[in-house]
Amino acid sequence: MTASTAGASLLTADSPAATPLAVRTRGLTRRFGTQTAVDAVDLEVPRGAVYGFLGPNGCGKTTTIRMLLGLLAADAGEIELLGRPMPADLGSVLPRVGALIEGPAFHLYLSGWDNLRRLDSCDRTADPKTSRDRIGEALARVGLTAASSKRYRQYSLGMKQRLGLAAALLQPRDLLVLDEPTNGLDPQGTREVRHLVRELASDGTTVLVSSHLLAEIEQVATHVGIMSAGVLLRQGTLKEVLSEGTEIVRITTPDVELVTLCLQRLGLADVRLALDDEVTARLGDVPVEDVVREVVHADARVRGFVTARPDLEDLFVALTGEGFDVAR
Repeated sequence: MTASTAGASLLTADSPAATPLAVRTRGLTRRFGTQTAVDAVDLEVPRGAVYGFLGPNGCGKTTTIRMLLGLLAADAGEIELLGRPMPADLGSVLPRVGALIEGPAFHLYLSGWDNLRRLDSCDRTADPKTSRDRIGEALARVGLTAASSKRYRQYSLGMKQRLGLAAALLQPRDLLVLDEPTNGLDPQGTREVRHLVRELASDGTTVLVSSHLLAEIEQVATHVGIMSAGVLLRQGTLKEVLSEGTEIVRITTPDVELVTLCLQRLGLADVRLALDDEVTARLGDVPVEDVVREVVHADARVRGFVTARPDLEDLFVALTGEGFDVAR
């Protein structure tokens, strides 16, 4: 990777200003031909945080992560992991980082246990005397103890994803980078991963979770960054980012067309049909009482009327003018 040498050099691990951040980038950029996949991204992931790296598939999240880990060269910008410059200090930093990127790759004819044993034996920092205990613990944490002797080719997609998580947990990590970790998991498996992320964070591990499942991330993240078309639109604590959104009005009614016209006449932004009988819009500067008056005067039947700060899906739509799959 080519790191920019213009301006100030990257902070060292001993610098007080470096210690609060587990991940830091400045102007990180990657192009594929004429397409800019990642456009001058400045990531800031605090140590000890659960950072939800959010955006639709194809927005540049995985490309960014691959550059962080030295798997892909950047065209411009600076990268710092755990207070050290990358890729210059890759050899000393990566043993402290666990990662699950774009789905795990294992040997088809080896069992889950043997795949992990092979990986562990290739790690020069791993103590072979503790290998069996660490493999057993990693498998237990992801719920694969009973399937540890089963060949990998017989694993379901969800089981393969769990084994990838186990591989990332073979040793204690200061930073864990998970790219779509719930891919292929059923609802129970998704809940277990959510619990595991909380548990790891409580032990002091910084967790960066890339996902397009906003509702899941909203339940576990302390900080979020929202990507769209290669650009980092917002980042900060979950509370800070959500507080930037305009208040949402939700009206449940059988007269959706009439209510939609009312909201449009008032000049509300992003008026849309959220459900078959629910119309939503961003209030902006329009007083709530004006909305109530307009709907009542139009003789629209109302079953429910609530206002609320936007959730992550609402905020993403407000920032980009488009939505993405939040149910998968």
